Amino acid sequence: PLHSTEKHGNIIFAVHWPWCGIPDVLSMNVVEPYEPVQHHWFYNQQVDSKDSWQPFSREDSRRLEDAYSRVGKCEKDEVVVATDGRRYDVRLRERKCYSVYWEQKPAEVKRCAWFHKGSKDMSYTPYSEELSDILEDAYMIAVTLDEWKQNLELPTGETVILHNPKLMMQYPSSCKDFPPSPTERTQPRTLKRGIENIPVEIPEGECKIVDHLVFMVHGIGPACDIRLRGIVQCVNEFRIASNSLIKSHFRQSENLCIIGRVEYLPVNWHKVLHGESTGVDKDIERITLPSISRLRQFSNDTVLDLFFYNSAMYCQTMVDTVASEINRLHSLFLQRHPHFTGHVSLVGHSLGSLILFDLLTNQETDADGKPHEVCSSAIILHEDAHVDTGCSSYESLEEVLKGHGLEEYLSVLHSEQVDMESLMLCSEKDLKDVGIPLGPRKKIMNCVKKWKVITEIPYSPLFKGAQWFMAEVERFAMYAVDYQHFDVGIGQVSIDYPQLAFHPQALFAMGSPIGMFLTVRGLKRIDPNYSFPTCKSFYNIFHPFDPVAYRIEPMILPQDVDLLPMLIPHHKGRKRMHLELKEGLTRVSSDLLGSLRMVWQNFEYSFSDLNICGAVPPMEQKERNFTKVGMLNRGRRIDFVLQETPIESFNEYLFAIQSHLCYWGSEDTALLVLREIYGNIPVRNALS
Repeated sequence: PLHSTEKHGNIIFAVHWPWCGIPDVLSMNVVEPYEPVQHHWFYNQQVDSKDSWQPFSREDSRRLEDAYSRVGKCEKDEVVVATDGRRYDVRLRERKCYSVYWEQKPAEVKRCAWFHKGSKDMSYTPYSEELSDILEDAYMIAVTLDEWKQNLELPTGETVILHNPKLMMQYPSSCKDFPPSPTERTQPRTLKRGIENIPVEIPEGECKIVDHLVFMVHGIGPACDIRLRGIVQCVNEFRIASNSLIKSHFRQSENLCIIGRVEYLPVNWHKVLHGESTGVDKDIERITLPSISRLRQFSNDTVLDLFFYNSAMYCQTMVDTVASEINRLHSLFLQRHPHFTGHVSLVGHSLGSLILFDLLTNQETDADGKPHEVCSSAIILHEDAHVDTGCSSYESLEEVLKGHGLEEYLSVLHSEQVDMESLMLCSEKDLKDVGIPLGPRKKIMNCVKKWKVITEIPYSPLFKGAQWFMAEVERFAMYAVDYQHFDVGIGQVSIDYPQLAFHPQALFAMGSPIGMFLTVRGLKRIDPNYSFPTCKSFYNIFHPFDPVAYRIEPMILPQDVDLLPMLIPHHKGRKRMHLELKEGLTRVSSDLLGSLRMVWQNFEYSFSDLNICGAVPPMEQKERNFTKVGMLNRGRRIDFVLQETPIESFNEYLFAIQSHLCYWGSEDTALLVLREIYGNIPVRNALS
């Protein structure tokens, strides 16, 4: 007989052939050749505290596999591969995936080839890389020798039987010696080899070219939608919807490389406000009643954010956090996308839109229209951001102006015989009358305000030097909120508003209470000629049942002009069916009543020479879409309303809360943002 010994991977097997003649050997069946399995990379995502393994896109998996093949040549060095639009970094040797822009627990990464699934599991789970290698070696032996139904005991104790290439099962360790009882949950698990043999949706991947960057700021509370997800998960859903709409509505422009994709990054301010640096949660907890604890906890985490924004001290924290986080993300994005030449826009939900609105109202520009440079030291937390030593002691007028970069206005003040003492008596109107522009005027008035605080603070022997000064300034800042009505026509809390490192192209407000806050501040009308200093477009997007949203256009237009908000078209290119049916029934009933009225009038005046048609002219529909609505959006419409779904139309109150949280998953909202971002690029109807 013939004997041969071969080694395949980790398994050594011997082949024993009985003695036979040459014709018998030639007459054997030809076994199909073995083909190595194609590996695919997965990452572990926690869903409801359970492991859920998700595949990387084919492009990311290919680059990970290429990098993996090079690891052996440089064993000492860690290999880092950027994935998911460069928002994550995978460290191959560590087998971990780290987020770049936000805090997130590192996710485990696997190079996968074999998968298993129980009878009650919803999806296949990948084996560890070590077990996959053992299974692959056993499969190679079975294919090469065409010998199946061999038992393979895994290091974990389970037994695997490869019945044939299409049927492979894993049995628990108890099945080896004793058959399981009916009550024992020892059902076998199904094995699959290769990602092409399991039902899993592999992401298509994202375009490498980013031509627009959008920062998204959340509203009150740590949760952003009805499923209590955080800002990161909600922005991820919005990004997925945006990428899908680009492929369906901008396919031709994408294929011609006219457009790339839009990157959306979350901005989180709630964590800093309720963190250890402010200590506000502990202060509120000490005075919270013990009854209805869950409701009070919910109120403390969400509703109180509105009151915090009306506090000068905490408003400063919130605004500083939003601005510094946006500048940090912008700088980090440019480092990872050095060839980015596109524009930047801002999206705010609920209270986040009001923060952005006030922030953009107080942006300053140089003479050439460029934003003031923001140094790296400006990207800090609130406890250092609001400290300004420019007015910490009595200085001359020259030193104060020079410390704020305003020495060019020294001659103007000297011509009016203004010194430091008289400057403290000046109002903003006085500075305007002598010809000082808005930006420098704000800086001078802010310095004057701090001077007044210093002169009004009594000396306390318990504090000395800077500690006493900062403690007393913060104590005085908590006494009241100072609302100022500036010449631009927008009222806001009187704090130090930081500067952004760029000029935004547009501000999109979703479910925004901006109109209500401006009215409460005493502002009844917005100057039609007013626009943001550095942002020329503004869109107010709301759901018709949103209890938090308010309109903006009525504050700009004359009171006798009743302009309905613009209806946002459905992303499939038409109105929702129930809205068309409602309008159709309204139109039919109106026509029917009009016909009956005309028949009655014809009967009543049948013997007169009166021209009925001329006496009752038809109603004329005003062309309101082209009405110029101030300069906040360059004369274009500002208020945009979503279409309610059929189920929402049954009961407005039942879906009120959900309607305030619907924007993150709204394809109609995402399409409106894309339309305004890409401007004149034609949009293809999804139904055509």
